[in-house]
Amino acid sequence: VYALSAFLRVAAGFDIGLSTKCVVIPKEMDMCHKIGYSEMRLPNLMGHTSMGEVILKSTTWQHLAHTDCHPHLRTFLCSLFAPVCLDTFIHPCRSMCVAVRDSCAPVLACHGHPWPHSLDCDRFPADEDMCLASLTKEYKHLHKVLPKPACQACPAVEEFFTHKRVLEVFCANNFAVKVKLSKKRTVFGDQEYNIECQVEFITQGSLLPYETQSMIQQWLLINENCTQRMTLTHRPMVYLLVGNIEEGVILVNQIYRWQRKDSQLTLATQKWRYHKCL
Repeated sequence: VYALSAFLRVAAGFDIGLSTKCVVIPKEMDMCHKIGYSEMRLPNLMGHTSMGEVILKSTTWQHLAHTDCHPHLRTFLCSLFAPVCLDTFIHPCRSMCVAVRDSCAPVLACHGHPWPHSLDCDRFPADEDMCLASLTKEYKHLHKVLPKPACQACPAVEEFFTHKRVLEVFCANNFAVKVKLSKKRTVFGDQEYNIECQVEFITQGSLLPYETQSMIQQWLLINENCTQRMTLTHRPMVYLLVGNIEEGVILVNQIYRWQRKDSQLTLATQKWRYHKCL
């Protein structure tokens, strides 16, 4: 509950009826774990009356939660699907909904889904009421705002190339990340992935390797059409993703399949240290 207190605008809420009960947030709802409380109200603010229905409806959002499209996405979704056990229901403020929608709707669109009517921001209270308010201004002040992955057409995966050509591509871009990808087997049969990233090189001065790794992980989750194409089996595959960060946007421009027998990529990454671009 403490973690939520910073979001609250203080004003009168409305009382919860006797028909609701407190239940432990189920393990299947991993997006609502470690958010500051462990019990939720049922029925919830989405009108779900059984735990089976809550799990079924909320799991469709877990993939979006993994993309980190907005710092308050999980707070927003969990306040609706797994509302905290207080004396009153606390809705998210309209401003929080708008902030989350504006950041995350393009990600849903990239996956072929519109922002749902059930989360229409007009249904949520204005900020002067008691509700969960967005901390976006404070968040930006305290945290470095990292470049965002763009929804884009998937570059063709290249399998035949020379190390000289790869070096030319390196010169035209500003990051290269080696990615090990495989499909996860999930209970619900939906697509999930194991993603391991290792930065081969980066010339984008202000970014650190671990920041680049997390941004590439986001890119792979947002551009799922591309990730699907690269994970046709459950066997791990290794790729090199090369691209640019421009005006706060991450774009992947080339994808190379990194095969064990292939020495050209290894040669290119070794030579890069001493390479002088024209």
